Amino acid sequence: MRGAVACRRGAAVNMAGSARRPSADDLLVLLAVGRSGRFVSAAEELGINHTTISRRIAALEHTLGGRVLTRAAGGWELTDLGREALAAAEVVESAVKSLGADAGGVRVLEGVVRISATDGFSAYLAAPAAAEVQRQHPKITVEIVATTRRASTQRSGLDLEVVVGEPQVHRATAIRLSDYCLGLYGSRDYLREHGTPATIDDLAAHPLVYFIDSMLQVDDLDLASSFAPAMRESVTSTNVFVHVEATRAAAGLGLLPCFMADRHPDLIRVLPDTVSVSLAYWLVARPETLRRPEVAAFVDTLRTKVHREHNALLGLRA
Repeated sequence: MRGAVACRRGAAVNMAGSARRPSADDLLVLLAVGRSGRFVSAAEELGINHTTISRRIAALEHTLGGRVLTRAAGGWELTDLGREALAAAEVVESAVKSLGADAGGVRVLEGVVRISATDGFSAYLAAPAAAEVQRQHPKITVEIVATTRRASTQRSGLDLEVVVGEPQVHRATAIRLSDYCLGLYGSRDYLREHGTPATIDDLAAHPLVYFIDSMLQVDDLDLASSFAPAMRESVTSTNVFVHVEATRAAAGLGLLPCFMADRHPDLIRVLPDTVSVSLAYWLVARPETLRRPEVAAFVDTLRTKVHREHNALLGLRA
């Protein structure tokens, strides 16, 4: 009888121990939520519904005995316990993906990488890098969201952000990609008609093509035009491609990224030794996101592309 009781007690202990081991499926759900910051995005990625995501997270928290996610502006952030669980989830994911290696034992990278970046960076740096990654890893999809803003306090729905100026981030990694230069440009037609300014004081007679002051969210870009406060506004826009084309159309002098303006032979840089604004591109991402193989592959390719364009970014003509 005592032996039977002891046996039942041993079984109960084993069952309790088993119950404390988290489900691999629950860990993979946490991984998806932790990377996107949103239940909806995780549900789309995993092909299950929002309710199932919520139930899986609740089950994981019950198993681990604590909260793995906490509410943040616009989404969810990992708690300390959540980050520990996510590290385990990455091991599970790596083991699962290793089953998808090709016949030669080479791991096949796949997944979606979503990056937010400024218009010019998106077109001339992120897009070519994405194309290169796609050639090497056809199962990786890169989504590029073109926008000019500060780094998000909560990176819901984004894997990577490229911003102008050093960001103040929380629970994220910030990587300086490169400096780049803004210069003052005029079209050949505009300069022929209105003359080429020889000094800073001469700029007061010319209109400026640049961002809309009231809608500019980036402090470094807001301060960039302070070299000539007397310049009146001409065409302004939230999109740097509009700046380039308005300058080419003789709307005034444009304060433009050199790596964009120097592509156009009809644009002439004026006062290059006097008006040269140096800014920097920074990459921001969660540490756990950077560990994803498909994200790491894209970041490596992007950094190589930026390095290759070093002279163009700084306005150093070949």
